[in-house]
Amino acid sequence: MPDISAELKASVRTIPDYPKPGILFRDITTLLGDARAFRRAIDELVQPWAGAKIDKIAGMEARGFILGGAVAHQLSAGFVPIRKKGKLPHTTVSIAYSLEYGLDEMEVHEDAVHPGERVILVDDLIATGGTAEGAVKLLRKIGAEVVACCFVIDLPDLGGAAKLRALGAPVRTLMEFEGH
Repeated sequence: MPDISAELKASVRTIPDYPKPGILFRDITTLLGDARAFRRAIDELVQPWAGAKIDKIAGMEARGFILGGAVAHQLSAGFVPIRKKGKLPHTTVSIAYSLEYGLDEMEVHEDAVHPGERVILVDDLIATGGTAEGAVKLLRKIGAEVVACCFVIDLPDLGGAAKLRALGAPVRTLMEFEGH
């Protein structure tokens, strides 16, 4: 996938010192705004599961909604939004997860996934993995079989993808950036 990775990497904007000094923020809004790159990214996220039985795509707020909705459409699957606590209108199941400086909570509707349904988790970037790890545990809590976790970008130096693999969740990423 080296040619695909290089093509997609060229469509990602890097913003130094955001949100704080020393961070290189990988901004995918430029990829989303480039029709060819956006299509290519979705096609690559979908490719391993084309023709497979996938029931739902789960996307984490907010870029995971954009990517996950497109992946769900391509796979003829339903879409499940994973949101921050207090944002969903129906009965929910929640889980606390670790952030760099403390804890937060995310939730999903209790009936978003039926036991045994095959679900792929989608988001834009995997860094330390705390949010994605919480999402995998939350999906499993409501009975999902998490088939894979898919991200456009991996920051492997931060260990998030390895953390998900240790949970038994396969990880697919389209490109990597060194550092944080």
